Amino acid sequence: MYRLLTVWLITLLVLSIPAKASHIVGGEVTYKCLGGNSYAITVSIYEDCLTGLPEAIAQDDPAFLNIFDDIDSSIFRDPVGNAVYDSIYLPVEGRLLVPANFSNLCIDNPPSTCLRRARFTKIYTLPNNFSTFTVVYQRCCRNASVLNIFSPATVGATYYCIIPAAKNAACNNSAVFKNYPPQIICINNPLFYDHSAIDPDGDSLSYEFCTAYVGGSESLAKPIPKPPPFDIVSYVPPFTSKNPMGGFPKIQIDPISGLITGTPNVIGRFVVTVCCHEWRNGKIINTVRREFQFVVTNCSKAVVADIPILSSEFNTYIVNCEDYTVHFINNSKGGFSYNWDFGDTKHPGDTSNLFQPTYIYTDTGTFVLKLVVNRGSTCPDSITRFVKVYPKFKTAFDYSGLQCPGMTLNFVDLSSSTYKPINFWYWNFGDSTISNIENPTHSFSNGGTYNVLFVARNFKGCTDTVIKKIVVEKFKPFAGNDTIIVKGESIYFDARGGTQYTWTPGTNLNATTISNPTGYYPDTGRFSYTVHVVSPYGCVGSDTINVSVVNQAAIFVPSGFSPNGDGRNDVLRPVLIGYKSIKAFNVYNRWGQMVYHTNEIGEGWDGTFYGKKEEIGTYYWMLQLTDRLGKDAFLKGDVTLLR
Repeated sequence: MYRLLTVWLITLLVLSIPAKASHIVGGEVTYKCLGGNSYAITVSIYEDCLTGLPEAIAQDDPAFLNIFDDIDSSIFRDPVGNAVYDSIYLPVEGRLLVPANFSNLCIDNPPSTCLRRARFTKIYTLPNNFSTFTVVYQRCCRNASVLNIFSPATVGATYYCIIPAAKNAACNNSAVFKNYPPQIICINNPLFYDHSAIDPDGDSLSYEFCTAYVGGSESLAKPIPKPPPFDIVSYVPPFTSKNPMGGFPKIQIDPISGLITGTPNVIGRFVVTVCCHEWRNGKIINTVRREFQFVVTNCSKAVVADIPILSSEFNTYIVNCEDYTVHFINNSKGGFSYNWDFGDTKHPGDTSNLFQPTYIYTDTGTFVLKLVVNRGSTCPDSITRFVKVYPKFKTAFDYSGLQCPGMTLNFVDLSSSTYKPINFWYWNFGDSTISNIENPTHSFSNGGTYNVLFVARNFKGCTDTVIKKIVVEKFKPFAGNDTIIVKGESIYFDARGGTQYTWTPGTNLNATTISNPTGYYPDTGRFSYTVHVVSPYGCVGSDTINVSVVNQAAIFVPSGFSPNGDGRNDVLRPVLIGYKSIKAFNVYNRWGQMVYHTNEIGEGWDGTFYGKKEEIGTYYWMLQLTDRLGKDAFLKGDVTLLR
């Protein structure tokens, strides 16, 4: 009993040491099958030996490990059956200085770096191999300057892998990443990093960015590793596990090759987790996860090989669907020699030393293009892109229907493609409306000219765009404004909006199939007319006008108005019945200054003077007009402006 108590006291003492682990910038867990149920399990952690505290680095040794079976039961137990952990000590050669992978001669302003890989390995014979085992290592904490997750200084990390059951993958070996992670990434310089792995069993591998998990804490920097499920770290928007760094173009990973490409455009430290999935018989049997902090800094590579991406396809320079000829753009810097390999393996002359060559491919297909800048020099650089050649592809469309507001138009995809199927459509109708179906219908609410954009793409990535101007008639049938006249007078109608007109009813009209019939009214009454209009495009509509016939002429000017924009009584205008024209309608302020003038019937004052709102108060108006018999009249009065 005394011995057991001593073990637990030592354990608590070790776990309570305040080992700040911000020096740890990444880690991974892998394993190798030795036969039977025996596995060599390796925990690799990457330590910042430039700014990390030496005492914290020293406390990484030993590593605490736990292995859980299908029901999250630890295989490690103390004498009374409690789950504990196992300690793995570093061998003598357990820490390795990771090369910086760049020369000071090749960086204009080289930053200081120091990175060590601490590798802990131990052989375990598992209780049986009919269960799935999860191997877990946990530590605290991440560097406080990490940008893409919340509270990095207090949030630890969990690194783990899974050993599949024998019934699914007998004596399986985990995949192993081929390259060390990059220590320094230069801002605004293209990133091209091979994050692929090798699988000793020959299993198929796929790659993706995946989430990081929470581990230890400030109060418990080296915890006893806990079983899954693990808590997910919280990412700072707009960053996510799938978009850990942003960039333009965005940093992304090829799911097949494991190549990470893009151009970082934000300086800082970013947690990036790459999952390498191991496939056998169509199923994922294991996933190796490597978490690492990618550091983007304001360094500048002296030599940069750069071919732009001119397509939406991953790491693809161009998808040429017109012909076999490709002109290559070279955005490299610091170069004095250029070696192009166009990837056309069937043709021995598929190379060039020109700065921006043109090459005619001998066949269709997807080709691996490689550019090496300053080959054989102290500071070479290279880049690889895909070139896809699949002629021919042409986007086209047509439409049918009445080109009238509110009427349905039918759009038809007429695109042609040597390689089918066409599996992507994007329509932008020019009125803030889009569609993603092949043959959509659409109606335009208002008349006008619309630039309809149509993009189509086939399964090979061939994309083409076409824009057509569609004129929707500004069709708005108009019969005229309601009017009041004196009996014995005539009214001259003036309908608009089309080329064909039909008036109903025909009462008092001299014609019913023209735009401008004359109506004569020998007696009082109220008459309502509807004009049916047909436009040159075939648009059909109607409008109504009301004619009121009174006994005698009249003039009315409101005593007050409120130009406050509510649509009611906003304008001061005289209402005239039986008068032919206005010679002048003037409005004056209290100092006798004229603030408004018109000689048009139907016009009025909106309460402003030179674009500024006039004050509340009393204003004076004067009206000179001529009646239908040619006799002049003169009136004046005052009006109150309210707000």
